[in-house]
Amino acid sequence: MLKILKAGLISLAVMSATSGVATADKLKVMSGSTSDELNVPMNRAVVVESDEPFAEISVANASIADISTLSDRSIYVLGRAPGQTTMTLLAADGSLITNVQILVTPDVTEFKQRLQQVLPGEKIEVRTANDGIVLSGIVSSVSVMEKAVELASRYAPDRVSNLLSIGGTQQVMLKVRFAEMQRSVSKNLSASLGLNGSVLGGGLGIQGGSGAFVNQSNVNNAFDGDSTTGVTSGDESNGRFLLGGSVGGLEIAVALEALEQKGVVRTLAEPNLTALSGQQAKFLAGGEYPIPVLGENGVYIDYKPFGVELEFIPRVIEGSTINLEMKASVSALDSTVTYNLDGFSLNAFKRRETSTTVEMRDGESFAIAGLLQDDFQDMAGQVPWLGDVPILGALFRSADYTREQSELVIIVTPHLVSPTKGIALSVPTDRIQPPTESELFLFGKTAGSAPKTGAAAEVAKQDFSGSYGYVME
Repeated sequence: MLKILKAGLISLAVMSATSGVATADKLKVMSGSTSDELNVPMNRAVVVESDEPFAEISVANASIADISTLSDRSIYVLGRAPGQTTMTLLAADGSLITNVQILVTPDVTEFKQRLQQVLPGEKIEVRTANDGIVLSGIVSSVSVMEKAVELASRYAPDRVSNLLSIGGTQQVMLKVRFAEMQRSVSKNLSASLGLNGSVLGGGLGIQGGSGAFVNQSNVNNAFDGDSTTGVTSGDESNGRFLLGGSVGGLEIAVALEALEQKGVVRTLAEPNLTALSGQQAKFLAGGEYPIPVLGENGVYIDYKPFGVELEFIPRVIEGSTINLEMKASVSALDSTVTYNLDGFSLNAFKRRETSTTVEMRDGESFAIAGLLQDDFQDMAGQVPWLGDVPILGALFRSADYTREQSELVIIVTPHLVSPTKGIALSVPTDRIQPPTESELFLFGKTAGSAPKTGAAAEVAKQDFSGSYGYVME
């Protein structure tokens, strides 16, 4: 016999913002068969009414849905936890009236309201699937997607299916510029006096500071040759002048050492690297230096990378705002510092490194690191008492002066980029082609003719004549 079971969804839970009554659904039930599915929001209740009075009612899983009778025709159903269970209705004679499939789902009504309040303007669709929430649609950025998923997890912990996609450009090219200038100046001045003659019975060397006459052989060399007058060759050294002369039976040699050194070093590196938003990218232009390491089974070789290194994680937050978590460094071998280990000669490393997190818009630049270093050192030495003698005391004194200055700046500039056709890109090798045999042997050309068509031809048409490079004053 065909029975009509009227089910009305009446909200009994008072919400913080709103409360309402759902429209009643009619369930067509055949006696002894299973009815249509009854949807019950979690932590809310519905009242089910039946045209035929029932004598007994039961639910398969009371932890999912809790039921109680209001009358012999009305049933109060409360959703407790997401899931699916079955409610059975029996008549007074013990016959089966119906089995009602109860599906308890997260309350997405309130979630949709909160989603519109927190993320207005975002096209996010919310659906329920079994005992979870499914998010779909297109959002503007990764941060919006993360906020939507986090909010959904409040209503369905560990049961959120994220089908959201991100619109707009989500690939970031990071341009990093390492610019370093080093300048060094050193000056030293020292003098030595050497005496020789029969009145002294042999050579006598007197050292003034760090002069040339530091031992007897240097003194003897100063007096080698057919004549002891004028400039002698002696112990050769850059910036050293040896003067000799004689007064009666006494021979005098004076060594003056004066040297000035200047040097300039420029380091410029511009690595560029592109990565997808939220993904890590690495870049290394350099090499690996072998280092012997003493282990349990003897000495083995380990390798330490050096050169230009770049590692960063870009995150497109909203619109053109980019969050950068990055690590950049420039390293090189330092031949001035060595270490000897079991026959191995190892060099030290010069390394400039920075690690930071910044936030900027597309095309904007930040100087994320800067270093200005100025090292000054001077030293004066003299022979005790003799160096204090006026005028002649200068022959027993030495002075050294050293100053080193360096300045380092690291600038980063992110750009939102999108793919392009390969024909629009050019590489440094496009402007150079191997010469033909006639061009090489007959005309002495080391590079062939420039291409006539394509992107390489457009690059080759650029005029590179005129002044170029840097001018330092």
